[in-house]
Amino acid sequence: MAFRTAIGPPAARRCKTYHSTFRLPRFTGLLGPNGAGKTTLISLLAGLLTAGVGRISLNGQLLPAVRAADPRAIALVPQDYAFYPMLSVAENLRFFAGALGLNGSELKAQTEAAIAFGRLDQVVGKRAECLSGGLRRRLNLAIGLLGKPRLLLLDEPTVGVDPQSRHFLLDAIAALPATGTTVIYTSHYMEEVEAICQKIAIVDQGQLLAEGTLDSILQCPEPVLELHLAQPLPDAIAARYPAVATGGLKYRLKLPSTAALPRLLDELAATGCEVCDLNLGQHNLEQVFMRLTKRSLRD
Repeated sequence: MAFRTAIGPPAARRCKTYHSTFRLPRFTGLLGPNGAGKTTLISLLAGLLTAGVGRISLNGQLLPAVRAADPRAIALVPQDYAFYPMLSVAENLRFFAGALGLNGSELKAQTEAAIAFGRLDQVVGKRAECLSGGLRRRLNLAIGLLGKPRLLLLDEPTVGVDPQSRHFLLDAIAALPATGTTVIYTSHYMEEVEAICQKIAIVDQGQLLAEGTLDSILQCPEPVLELHLAQPLPDAIAARYPAVATGGLKYRLKLPSTAALPRLLDELAATGCEVCDLNLGQHNLEQVFMRLTKRSLRD
């Protein structure tokens, strides 16, 4: 499944502009700082927003045409709860199934499948407002699956849940590609994206900064050393190995090569600067994210 996006703002206001083409595997993680435009992009793909300028195509076909041909092809599970709190679980599922045009045996089969997928059988008669946070997230997800979408957009689907519920949700979501559903997944939790996404895209300020498999994203062309020291890093050493303080006497230094590490350790020892911990090796996703966006995910 391939997306082509070329989206710009109306002239009267400034906002994010995307221009990219990328082929989606069955599971793609979308990362970016707060305000990078992730939710805006998800809303555009879902048809909740209309681009002022430009277009989005899916497999060469404009997205409005895709939705017109098959209104159930794309589904969004938003970060906010998208159900009626005063209705029961069963009533919510029947209502949204009806809104999708399901009826008769198809409506019955799809609501039963959604209940089974979310393991909601014990609470079908409960009003949604009485459910725990984890059950509400499961109901949100179950509603999104009623139409058996080809593309499922998940915007922070595990926010505010306990560890057990998060584990269940992640396992359930990770199994979706096997059913033929392509998933775009946004999350503030790096470990979730690392654990379940086949491909990762990092966006910021309307630009696609990086995309690829986790291994390709984590590759770094230059060795970066992380140090935890007992004393502040001396200024002369910080200048020689361009250093960035990351808080709590922790620093990130750029080495010309891995062979420079012994010399650096000798220099630190000569100044009486004790090394508590160090790491030189492959970056994790958060480190790559920080390097590309120059800020944390929650900024």
